[in-house]
Amino acid sequence: MKGMKIIFKRELTSYFVTPLAYVFIVIFLMLTGVFTFYMGHFFESRQADLTPFFIFHPWLYLFLIPAISMRLWAEERKFGTLELLLTLPISLKEAVLGKFLAAWVISGIALLLTFPMWLSVNYLGNPDNGVILAGYIGSWLMAGGFLAIGSCMSAMTQNQVVAFIITVVVCFLFVVAGYPLVLDAVRAWLPQMLVDAIAALSFMTHFDDFSRGILDVRDLLYFIIMILSWLIATAIAIDMKKAN
Repeated sequence: MKGMKIIFKRELTSYFVTPLAYVFIVIFLMLTGVFTFYMGHFFESRQADLTPFFIFHPWLYLFLIPAISMRLWAEERKFGTLELLLTLPISLKEAVLGKFLAAWVISGIALLLTFPMWLSVNYLGNPDNGVILAGYIGSWLMAGGFLAIGSCMSAMTQNQVVAFIITVVVCFLFVVAGYPLVLDAVRAWLPQMLVDAIAALSFMTHFDDFSRGILDVRDLLYFIIMILSWLIATAIAIDMKKAN
């Protein structure tokens, strides 16, 4: 995995030599504050928990994560550096993993920097810190799922804007698939087995368990399988483009 470490360091450094990482982190921190304290009515609820904090994460990720992932491969193809990258003594698997992990670390750093909120609820009351920790784990795993989808979309085009838009659309479908409004609509013309399958594919179905403090193996497996599946699709897309 030496090649993966090289790509990881290269990508991580590239995020911080440009404004991208700083802009992403600042916007994420600002929006989480706004959504938690104003739109989430944190103080009005009079409850020492971070439910208003986590409830908006899928919607924040829906637009912020594609902004990170859109450059992963589209930028390489646009500037013609993809061919050079693939001629290095680094396997395609190592390149895909290295790029993905670097972006995932950036999202993790942004998430960790929200720790003052965790400290605040402990100062204001006696929250269940186990539930909060589970919410953070679920949020980071969900960010990984969004990034893996974005990685695949980025590998399919050299236009970053197109990659961004397609990623937003695909991730949106995976988010709303678990909402009662969608499930009620499809229940009228699909058998219950397929309705349950659609719900099981939704990010929200599995993230909600984490945000409630439930650490279920099935939810962990969902995010792991989701990430690995889209990363494999990324590798296939790159390989197909290379063949052409």
